[in-house]
Amino acid sequence: MIDAKLCVRCKGKLLCGLSYCPILRKYENQLRIVKKVSASFFGISPPGLFVSWHNYPKVTVAPLSTSERVSNAKLLDMPELWYGMPEHKIIEFRSSLLMSGKKFDASDASNPSYDLLTIQELAMSFSQVDVEVELLKKPKLKLSFSDFVGPLGPKAPLKNIELESNPKVPRKVDYIVSDTDVKANTAMLELYQAGFPVSFIHKLLSAGTLGIERNRKLVPTRWAITAVDANISKELIEERIKANETIDKFELYHSKYLENDFWIVLIPSVWAFEQLECWLPGSIWTKKEKRYHIIQNAEFLHGRNDYAVIEDGAYFAARLAVAEHLVKRRKQAACIFFREIWPGYAVPLGVWQVRENVRHALKNKPICFETLSETLNFLKKKLAVPIEEYVKKSKLIDWLKHQKKLSEFNQSA
Repeated sequence: MIDAKLCVRCKGKLLCGLSYCPILRKYENQLRIVKKVSASFFGISPPGLFVSWHNYPKVTVAPLSTSERVSNAKLLDMPELWYGMPEHKIIEFRSSLLMSGKKFDASDASNPSYDLLTIQELAMSFSQVDVEVELLKKPKLKLSFSDFVGPLGPKAPLKNIELESNPKVPRKVDYIVSDTDVKANTAMLELYQAGFPVSFIHKLLSAGTLGIERNRKLVPTRWAITAVDANISKELIEERIKANETIDKFELYHSKYLENDFWIVLIPSVWAFEQLECWLPGSIWTKKEKRYHIIQNAEFLHGRNDYAVIEDGAYFAARLAVAEHLVKRRKQAACIFFREIWPGYAVPLGVWQVRENVRHALKNKPICFETLSETLNFLKKKLAVPIEEYVKKSKLIDWLKHQKKLSEFNQSA
């Protein structure tokens, strides 16, 4: 993050080099919202909720709502609709969402109280819901950014929430939630295959509405996001990609959004996946660094049994986007994607932007090459980091070179 010492010295004078101060912009917007909100108000929920992960299994469940009248509240908590919006706009409308939190034990989802049932019903709606929110006290300003979720607005302890309009719960969702003998993973896959966006499935899992009834738990939002992306992409890879023929050329795709530069290479090979990520000097986490710090994570044909701890949820968000693309084409490929984060990425906005960046890139027409060498030579001119630095880190490139040597050896034999 931007060095706190610099922020203290700067106080909005833009010493960090940005064109605006994200802290002041969010603060001003929250101040406007907080001044309007009393301890009890009628508002709209997108619908949305946030479940904390600190002190798990004791968690805070916070329905998200706004006292402002908006024409399309769903936009406020559906990242699939955000691609292309400027950073300040996303911060602005996310800051308008009040987090009214109530404490529960994660296991309460298996036998929910009336309060929790009301929140779960809210999470199950696919359209905005009118709500009456009663707070224990007026909200406090809270500046909160995350690598996992979109920016979070002001918060206050919740006394009571009532639904003032009937939630529009899709029939499929009602059926899945009511079936108390279906495992959570199966439920997620059925909902995804029925066409529901992953951000909606994240909320259902987080609210503790999925899984075998006695095992249902409230799931912190950051864990739910990764669980949905990881499990759905794993199923797509195992059941709908690995049996397909491989692509026949090296394909290069590109997307740049929110100062995140993505270059995705699809390779004519059996399934493998690698993420190479570099926060460029001067960016959020490397403010004073002058060297390149590349982090790497990969899997090969037999997948991975461990969690991608180095790159966390971004790895699985990107893997899902690539898997979706290959399923649509009925093809198999290996993938390397290069992510360079520029200093203009002022605050973390969540892994949704990784998923949507990769999805957007793969909608474009690719540049095609015959060999890996040609592909890397082209990328050499496009990446900020010398390609040699990535090659040193990449396990997949090393594996591909080894495969080529084996092929040449077999031909000569």
